[in-house]
Amino acid sequence: MSEPTSAQTIIVIGASSFIAQAFIEQACHQHAKQQQPNSPVAEPLQIITVSRQASIKLPVLTDSELAGRINHQHFRCDYQQASIEQCVSDIAKIAGTVTRIVMCNGILHSKNQHISTNEPGLMPEKRIEDIDAHSLEQLFYANSIVPMLWLSALTPLLSQPRHKVSAEQKCVISILSARVGSISDNRLGGWYGYRASKAALNMLIKTTAVEYARRLKRVKLIAFHPGTTDTPLSKPFQANVPQGKLFTPAFVASQLQQIMDNSEPDGEASYLDWQGEPINW
Repeated sequence: MSEPTSAQTIIVIGASSFIAQAFIEQACHQHAKQQQPNSPVAEPLQIITVSRQASIKLPVLTDSELAGRINHQHFRCDYQQASIEQCVSDIAKIAGTVTRIVMCNGILHSKNQHISTNEPGLMPEKRIEDIDAHSLEQLFYANSIVPMLWLSALTPLLSQPRHKVSAEQKCVISILSARVGSISDNRLGGWYGYRASKAALNMLIKTTAVEYARRLKRVKLIAFHPGTTDTPLSKPFQANVPQGKLFTPAFVASQLQQIMDNSEPDGEASYLDWQGEPINW
């Protein structure tokens, strides 16, 4: 376990996902570019990654970019409550000032068979008769409950003096949501479980922002819709995506970086698409 640091700290949860990997890469390059060319002391950056995997590798940077500037720590987590709480406890021992948190967890479909029924894995429902209790449980746990467990565990950490952002600094937390989680925007129907789990996530984020307005005034919460991104999550549905609307993870990560850079704490949660445009809750 590393020693505590005073570095700016970015936490990426679900770090093995395509969007998370692209975000990490861009964060590294962005930090390197921000350094003064001949500065004798480089500003440090700490990147903390969390995933089910035993390890996550940072992107390959040149020696001059990487040396002494980026410290990487990885934590393995099974996304159960006890594991999340232990993970945050370990993070608290080493983290510096937390300025960015990105949560990239979520599921839309799964090939895994149901253990109890031996039925095929979950897919978005096309009609109401397709609703399945086990599938709903998986969707709500991954898409709604897990992000909220992280927010619950991270709140005390963000309140600690060593990690708390100052009046000059801010912490932006972005959680992957989806436009289909908008209740007012639902005109096509279907996808019952995914829609409902993302709508629940949005409500949980919005409710957390109300509390943060009292307790963590320099923290901004964003429910982020990345658009249809070329990842395994969207792979079965890409055939119907209009030309030019299937985004690369690198593009989405770049958009998210800009949105987080330009977002200011205002006591409210924002529900934004990849262009930074608001979505109706």
